[in-house]
Amino acid sequence: MKRLVMLALLMFAMCPAMMAKKDPPVAAPAEEIHWITSIEELQMKMQQAPKKVLIDMYTGWCGWCKKMDADTYTNPALVKYINNNFYAVKFDAERQDTIHFQGKDFFFAPQYKANGFAIELMKGQMSYPQTVFMLENFQSPTPIPGYQSVQQMEIFLTYFGDNMYRRRSFDEYSKNYTPRWGNGQPAANSAPVKH
Repeated sequence: MKRLVMLALLMFAMCPAMMAKKDPPVAAPAEEIHWITSIEELQMKMQQAPKKVLIDMYTGWCGWCKKMDADTYTNPALVKYINNNFYAVKFDAERQDTIHFQGKDFFFAPQYKANGFAIELMKGQMSYPQTVFMLENFQSPTPIPGYQSVQQMEIFLTYFGDNMYRRRSFDEYSKNYTPRWGNGQPAANSAPVKH
């Protein structure tokens, strides 16, 4: 009987301590790229505060596009840099609606299986994923074809974002660049940037 009373007292004494135990804190969600999905919204933002533009040209069936979303566009340093320096646009290249951009209408082009807006920015080279960089006021669209790792994308982002394109060629810049955001491995050169 003494054991039963002692066990009851022990459980009674432990009850407030167990109730006071709090759940572990929930981790804050990771920062995400502030994607714009409307060209109209992009144009309004550019009127209010011009910035450089990054357009992620993708399709619903593109596996490498999904891989880039999962692997590249989730890197915290890359996300922060894009949000601070670019308007980031997600654009489904196969959209069939009419896009109104800079006083011009772009329609779906069946022969390309793509929207005319994508065709123009990608200069008719329809491969996915494709990243298009544009300077302030939508100048000098520069398409970068293919999947880009964090290290590869970092070079392009800093080349345009830090205005290095004004001082040196992309080849010269990328040859001497040391990545900071990825795993520290030098990035393999991607397609050259042409202006």
